[in-house]
Amino acid sequence: MKLTIHLIASLTAAIGCGAQAASPADSELIQRGEYLARAGDCVACHSLVGGETFAGGLKLPTPIGDIVATNISPSKTAGIGNYSLEQFSAAVRQGVRADGQRLYPAMPYTSYAKVTDADIAALYAYFMHGVKPVDSQPPETALPFPFNVRVSMALWNVLFLDDRVYQPDPAQSEAWNRGAYLVQGLTHCSTCHTPRNLLMAEDAARDLAGGEVGVWHAPNITADSYSGIGGWSGEELVQYLKRGNIAKGQASGPMAEAIDHSLQYLSDADLQAIAVYLKTVPAVAGQGVAKPVQAWGEAGDQLDSIRGVAWPQNPDELSGPQLFDAYCAACHQAHGQGSPFDARLPALFQNTATGRTQTNNLVMVILEGIHRVGEGEEIPMPGFAHELSDQQIATLGNYLTQSYGNPAAEVSVAQVKDLRAGKVAASVDLVLLARLGLALGVIVVLAALAWVSRRKRRAA
Repeated sequence: MKLTIHLIASLTAAIGCGAQAASPADSELIQRGEYLARAGDCVACHSLVGGETFAGGLKLPTPIGDIVATNISPSKTAGIGNYSLEQFSAAVRQGVRADGQRLYPAMPYTSYAKVTDADIAALYAYFMHGVKPVDSQPPETALPFPFNVRVSMALWNVLFLDDRVYQPDPAQSEAWNRGAYLVQGLTHCSTCHTPRNLLMAEDAARDLAGGEVGVWHAPNITADSYSGIGGWSGEELVQYLKRGNIAKGQASGPMAEAIDHSLQYLSDADLQAIAVYLKTVPAVAGQGVAKPVQAWGEAGDQLDSIRGVAWPQNPDELSGPQLFDAYCAACHQAHGQGSPFDARLPALFQNTATGRTQTNNLVMVILEGIHRVGEGEEIPMPGFAHELSDQQIATLGNYLTQSYGNPAAEVSVAQVKDLRAGKVAASVDLVLLARLGLALGVIVVLAALAWVSRRKRRAA
């Protein structure tokens, strides 16, 4: 493995920069690296909207605080321009920077660990010779104690990092293995779609069963037919990954970014391979899910109940039908059926957006809308954060799930308030838990030392 890295390092070192012309072989390597960087969606985390590409600075919200993405342009003063191929590989696949500091697993090196030496070398060639250097330094990540002690990640890696490169399964097809390599590695689907334990490691027993991405929910994408994608065809999966917009569901939030910056640029063969693999991921059933999330609801409305009825003086007392009529019906139609002439205006029933009991994404779409930057795509979904109060959004959200989706779903005013503020919910206070654990460890060590000391005195 190391020999392979050294051999390819010799090749990439000869590529050159600036005015030096790259040979066809070198240009092909850089182009290959660009494709792989798109597959890895590096730009989404390491670039600010409207900022320089790969210059870092984006704050990634986590239950223990914001992690700031670093500059990964080839700048020699602020980025990774001085990295050797070996150092680049260590950062990408082992979470260790060139200065020896440990990265947090918000950087999905636990997935990138499966990337082959050849693909790492191509990525290195692209970042060193195909990316514009940017000399701006983003702020440092400042997590609370004890998470600010980066050396602790060495122990975390011992516990949770599987650093073995992906090995093809000879019992599976070439397409399946390609899909598995991409899903488990570069496209790092598990980083978002797998729930995490108290130590923020992915729960391998519930691989791809749904996770949290800041204020957004990454749904179950296992082969379960109710909670996951078991009821999706391979063609539907490919179309969703390529366009993010099918009758069953529409991409929003981080998934929309993944499609716009990454997945839409993958070859049809790679998208089909991903679909082949995902359809075989062991099903993990959601709790209390009575039927497929895309099977809830039907066309209908309650608009007759509000005709001729004056709006209340207090806007927070507006009813669900009133809010729907004012803010939704113009695009999604009076019966929630969407537009038969424009797939960008989908039906609200038999849609995963209203069929899930986890309603964070529904609330976030009402707050922020859907902003797509894909080629040839324009999703005209406005956000209403500046027009609707927390109570109004809760009322509207509950009306949508009750009328067109899963009636077991609920939207609360407190939930809307937290999501509007960007507050990331955690089942426990991880900072407090870690500090208590450290305190307990210190007490245990001191008690052990005291016991040993007493034993020595008695023996004397």
